[in-house]
Amino acid sequence: MSTPPTRRKPRTDAERNRDRVLEAARALFAEHGYDVQMSEVARVAGVGVGTLYRKFPTREALIEAVAERRSAELVAFARERCLAEGDPSQALARFLRHVGEVLADHRGMSEVIEQAMGSTEPQGEPRAKLHAVVGELIDAARAGGTVGPDVTAADVNMVVCGLAAVIRHSAGDWRRFTEIALSGLRP
Repeated sequence: MSTPPTRRKPRTDAERNRDRVLEAARALFAEHGYDVQMSEVARVAGVGVGTLYRKFPTREALIEAVAERRSAELVAFARERCLAEGDPSQALARFLRHVGEVLADHRGMSEVIEQAMGSTEPQGEPRAKLHAVVGELIDAARAGGTVGPDVTAADVNMVVCGLAAVIRHSAGDWRRFTEIALSGLRP
């Protein structure tokens, strides 16, 4: 009986290179838009173009990886800073305010993600993880009496979409929009 092959963990330098590429891509796409050259991303990240293309064969693959990282960071923030710290009844509010800050600070990146992927909304596993943590945030808020009994993850998703539109179109103060939306979720 043979044992199944084990997956090797990526080498530490490969992980560092991937992190540097994703950070460089996020900064460059956010500042300069979709047309940033892959060679520029490699240069800023301090890796060779071959290294970049081995990990991310297309611009869209790179943008998708940046989008997935952003989703993972939002999930981590929700778990570590909203659910684990402070008043659980305020966890959802804290999360939505953070989402607004991320979207406002990286407005250009959101536009690039939408151009490459057709939407800024996470898909697949990142979407499932985000919806799961939003459900936990809602449960905490409901237990604390800060959201109504009928509030769902889909409702929060609509709030995030509205927040993104306010930011993208400079349609007003996104912080005020967030507070108005939170008022609408209260019991």
